[in-house]
Amino acid sequence: MSSPTIKDVAKLAGVSISTVSRVMNDSKPVSPESRRKVLDAIEKLDFKPNELARSLVMRRSNLIGVVVKDIAISHMTEMVRGIEEVGRMYNYDILLSSFYGDLDLAKKIINFMFTKQVEGIILVSEDANPELVYMLNSHKAPFMHLDKFYDTDDTYSVNVDYVKASKDMTEFLIEKGHKNILFIKEYSNAKIGLEKSKGYNEVVKENNLKSFEISVDGVTDREGYNHGEEIWEVIEREGITACFFSEDELAIGFLNYCYDNNKNVPEDISVAGFGDIKTASLYRPRLTTVREPYYDYGAVAVRKIIKNLKDKEDMDKVTILPSSLIVRETVKDLN
Repeated sequence: MSSPTIKDVAKLAGVSISTVSRVMNDSKPVSPESRRKVLDAIEKLDFKPNELARSLVMRRSNLIGVVVKDIAISHMTEMVRGIEEVGRMYNYDILLSSFYGDLDLAKKIINFMFTKQVEGIILVSEDANPELVYMLNSHKAPFMHLDKFYDTDDTYSVNVDYVKASKDMTEFLIEKGHKNILFIKEYSNAKIGLEKSKGYNEVVKENNLKSFEISVDGVTDREGYNHGEEIWEVIEREGITACFFSEDELAIGFLNYCYDNNKNVPEDISVAGFGDIKTASLYRPRLTTVREPYYDYGAVAVRKIIKNLKDKEDMDKVTILPSSLIVRETVKDLN
């Protein structure tokens, strides 16, 4: 027996096909009596509309595309979890794909997602190529860009106040009696790195302390480890008592360097990070750091897209969420 059609529903309800369509899509007013008849007919026939065909007609798929650099990266996993769980609350599903830093693959993924009628896209990356942002801007669908390093002035994003967060950590270290604090960041002109540096330098200046700052060629634990000897030379030469790393991965790499070279943390040197990635609380000693609300980044981003789609609510260029200090075991109280 063939499946019932919209024509069968209209016939049983004694109304026109257009009336059935209006009831299903809630597109135009229908009298309460006609609505009741249509809903009764749908229930009796167990009518299930072809959702793909319906989405093509209505241009509504209830799908959000998520293009992520690598789902295995812990903070990106948290963002995707926030996107998925909050999207589901609004009856939206996600179409997810990783591009592993391959620009051409990312372009193919974005084009593929638009063929699947996604209503919006969230790009989750660390160093997104401006071509991708331009490509997304060329489509009418709303999109958000969750990125740790890219200058977000030309796109919609969610993050924290990096200047304030960096100031909070620097002030905490000073309160613990540290006067010679070394700030270590990635060697680049990335906006977020510059904002963290600005926060550190503002507090150091306010307290009439000397600024100590070096740059390294990356943001992974590998660079934190490989630059360990260089960092330790600065520690000894300048009498540094605390190292503030712009990224948790760098801090964790340096902790490993210290362990392998008989340097004790926090007895010989205090260490602080930024991000609060999953491994920050797993390493021993556990890392004191600034917590970025990665789950909330994703949750707020998808909510803003859905509100824009459903309620035509304008999206702010940048939404600022609160950060917090997470005090663990790597900072010594010199007082």
